[in-house]
Amino acid sequence: MITASLNAYILLSVLLFAIGFLGVIVRKNTLAIYISLELMLVASTLALVAFSRYNGTMDGNVFVFFILTVAAAEVAVGLAIIVALFRKRMTVQVDELNALKN
Repeated sequence: MITASLNAYILLSVLLFAIGFLGVIVRKNTLAIYISLELMLVASTLALVAFSRYNGTMDGNVFVFFILTVAAAEVAVGLAIIVALFRKRMTVQVDELNALKN
């Protein structure tokens, strides 16, 4: 069995985080931005689990459990906000959403 090193997990985590960050910067659709933010959150949890396994403790796993619990609530609230924006403005494009205009 081939086991991956800590560097491989951290490299994967950095790659996922960079893809998510690029998605937040480049995308104009609020759903795509939201998915990119969730990808960044998963990348950080992967790094926490990798460091936890490397150190031989369960601290990172406990943090990940709480992060995923909060992320579930975040998904519900975030999607509700996106649906409310769509119902009011009939668009999910970020460049067309302006809170100062009616």
